[in-house]
Amino acid sequence: MIFARSAARALSTPSSSRLFSASAAAHTKVAVLGAGGGIGQPLSLLLKNDPLVTSLSLYDIRGAPGVAADVSHVDTASEVKGYAADQLDQALEGVKVVVIPAGVPRKPGMTRDDLFNTNASIVRDLAAAVGRVAPDAHILVISNPVNSTVPIVAATLEKAGAFDPKRLFGITTLDVVRAARFLSGIVEATPNETPVTVVGGHSGATIVPLLSQSPHGKAVKGEKYEKLVHRIQFGGDEVVQAKDGAGSATLSMAYAGAKFTNSLLRGLNGEKGVITPTFVKSPLFADQGIDFFSSNVELGPNGVEKIHPIGELTAEEEKLLAACLPELKKNIEKGKAFVA
Repeated sequence: MIFARSAARALSTPSSSRLFSASAAAHTKVAVLGAGGGIGQPLSLLLKNDPLVTSLSLYDIRGAPGVAADVSHVDTASEVKGYAADQLDQALEGVKVVVIPAGVPRKPGMTRDDLFNTNASIVRDLAAAVGRVAPDAHILVISNPVNSTVPIVAATLEKAGAFDPKRLFGITTLDVVRAARFLSGIVEATPNETPVTVVGGHSGATIVPLLSQSPHGKAVKGEKYEKLVHRIQFGGDEVVQAKDGAGSATLSMAYAGAKFTNSLLRGLNGEKGVITPTFVKSPLFADQGIDFFSSNVELGPNGVEKIHPIGELTAEEEKLLAACLPELKKNIEKGKAFVA
């Protein structure tokens, strides 16, 4: 149990004493679509270690049965089953939460938009299967570019008559995780003392960290502030460059994906006050034609229980938001046009 305890401590969030909260849980079957990939494998391992996951269904076009066999040996209570390329429907039967990390990763010099054509069709086809087999499942999208893939899932489910905006989430948790981590390094505190709300979208200039709303963050000014914002917005590039062509941020993304999945499961189980930023269908900027936006969302038994407004912004944050919105609108429209 040493690993489980220390892992739970390491993954702690300010909103809960530990990430893998083990309150009396309902039976929850979670599917990972893309379980054989760079994010899917560590994500599957982390979800195996979450007591709120009772059953883990791993699917990919290659490698998922092997990952499942490997992960199934971990000494936690959940059952694990792997499914081959032609078994997508079986993988989705009875699933309550579907996490989608499927797709190709970024290479050096690639923008998230460069991934669009490949990942858009993968995500569309997976969403169509979820709509057909598990229409009541909550769908958590990791596949980039999230600003476009979430609208693709929504439009695909709409066509199938299975879209419930309360059950679709773009995972922007990595931006939140990075913001807390990078800020903690500047102010010499621990990351669980430096939570930062990050709003907008999940790429470059669409990522808007609200440092002024953090007691530690509002003390960071001038050049330090600009560098910190840039690092939060473009942290993924650091990893792509450091891996030198061998991949993108897979381990930290798997961690962020497991962290968000756990928050959702806690909300679904009735825990109160589970609030975290996530990219959802949102009224906040809908009057500007931007119908998906990430802000603090309260998670509960129905998925999205309440979408929080973004609150007061500083002049710098207003500028960041002004740069975010047109870019985000373009990304969302690109996703919708793909399915139209």
